Amino acid sequence: MSTEDASPVVETPAPALHMVASPSFDDDAPAELWVERTGRRTYTGRSSRGAEVLIGPVTAGAVFTPGELLKIALAGCAGMSADTALAHRLGDDVPVTIRVSGPSDPEQDRYPELREELVVDLSGLDESQRERLVAIVHRAVDLHCTVGRTLQHGASTLLTIAGED
Repeated sequence: MSTEDASPVVETPAPALHMVASPSFDDDAPAELWVERTGRRTYTGRSSRGAEVLIGPVTAGAVFTPGELLKIALAGCAGMSADTALAHRLGDDVPVTIRVSGPSDPEQDRYPELREELVVDLSGLDESQRERLVAIVHRAVDLHCTVGRTLQHGASTLLTIAGED
């Protein structure tokens, strides 16, 4: 093929979150998780399963901030917790979106409140079925969303510094 026939190569920024193919893993074994510095205030989060996420300040471009990752973890956990009930009643291909938001409090350097909105079409259900599914979804999330439960009940953190002696 001549160079005149070749399509131009267009470089696009790497996605901020992607999965890398990896071998199957034991579901009971927790993944090793770590971040590696990639530049000034930028890191790549990694798991031993091959997943990567780009982390940095808003000014770094196509990255997630740590606060955004916290919010996404909460929304993803709620979705995974509700998924079986939603798919059972609305079909395996039910489209679900969970929006998550919450402004930060710069003086306290924390998020005082996080809000989630699970968006799903319930128009195919009658009033009684809707009420029942909504109750089941709330119960599933309340009982099984580890991220939400951790945030609601608090978790202690401990930072150790490992370096050369």
